[in-house]
Amino acid sequence: MGEMFAPLAHPAFRRMLAAQVTTVTGNAMAPIALAFAVLDLTSSVTSLGVVVAARSLTNVVFLLWGGVVADRVPRQFVLVGSCAVSATSQALVATLVLTGSVSVPWFVVLSAVNGMSSAFALPAISALVAQAVPADLRLRANALRRLGVNSANIGGASLGGLLVAFIGPGWGLAVDALSFVVAGVLFAFVRVPATRAAHKPSPLSELKAGWTEFVARQWVWVVVVAFTFVNAAHVGGLLVLGPVLADTTFGRETWGFVLATQTAGMVAGAFVAMRVKVRRLLLLGVTCAGAFAGLPLAMVVHPEPWLLMATAFVCGLGLEQFGVAWETSLQHHVPADKLARVYSYDMLGSFAAVPLAQLAVGPVSHAAGVQATLLGCAAVHLLATAAMVASRSVRSVENTPPSLVAR
Repeated sequence: MGEMFAPLAHPAFRRMLAAQVTTVTGNAMAPIALAFAVLDLTSSVTSLGVVVAARSLTNVVFLLWGGVVADRVPRQFVLVGSCAVSATSQALVATLVLTGSVSVPWFVVLSAVNGMSSAFALPAISALVAQAVPADLRLRANALRRLGVNSANIGGASLGGLLVAFIGPGWGLAVDALSFVVAGVLFAFVRVPATRAAHKPSPLSELKAGWTEFVARQWVWVVVVAFTFVNAAHVGGLLVLGPVLADTTFGRETWGFVLATQTAGMVAGAFVAMRVKVRRLLLLGVTCAGAFAGLPLAMVVHPEPWLLMATAFVCGLGLEQFGVAWETSLQHHVPADKLARVYSYDMLGSFAAVPLAQLAVGPVSHAAGVQATLLGCAAVHLLATAAMVASRSVRSVENTPPSLVAR
């Protein structure tokens, strides 16, 4: 048990973890609160798709620059700035919702600002792990980070569902804003070794260098291409159609608990990941990604709360095996001073189709039906998993940092 929690002996990792857990607790409420705030205002799946797509679009547009900045500027300070912008945008949208002054254009603009801010935070926080702990502790550090984040998601999603059902969505957004304030203060006290030399090339040169690192490893771009489709199906099928199905069948409170149960599966998955010792960790992770298909299938076949929650738990368990394997593989095999840029290309590719999916899922579900759309999402998950497993480059990645390979 002591070895499992060894990364916590490092102060930088402890503070980083505390900051991320804090903001995730509030942020877990935001998708639920935002979805139902838009539906309360418009009763339109298409409007909801436009709002969430605005966030995703700006996130995609700024991700590459977020990676460059996180490789040029101390990553903890990038996170402080991101938290400040996110706190401001979420506080404003919460105020508008609580006062009844909100409109769809306001939702779109503030979602876009939040997406831009997140584009700078995502590569910075992922790359910061490699600086906060030694190489031999990265797997456990990634698992612990995801364990903390997912535990926070359980409480946040559950509380978000209850707040939306009994008080209103504005309060969930207000708590999210407060969490960014606290997290920003915590990030400001993270201290890690520098990763860059004094000379800094131009941003365009750094983008080119990041791209060279990204394409140099076939397994990296194979997984990213597959997750272009996986994430589009996940967001379109669950984050847009999920609240719509909840309103017409099992209720808003249940949907919050379904999302929380998926996160509980991720918590259990983090404990499993810390104990799994296999040479080909990435192969195990991409195989487990097939579990993503379970929840959309259950929503079609038998949308009863008990089955949805059980399936969501298994989905979360599989998601976590992939997440830990992917984070650890990148941190082992990509140079530390280019890691944030590789993460940004990873996230750009993985999220590129998300805005399109969010915009398209409303019209597609109206034309084909919600059930047929959900079945299509499940099929995308399974086909993408099969493509990753079939790649020899993915199957050959070993869970050993090059610097630790015996000579």
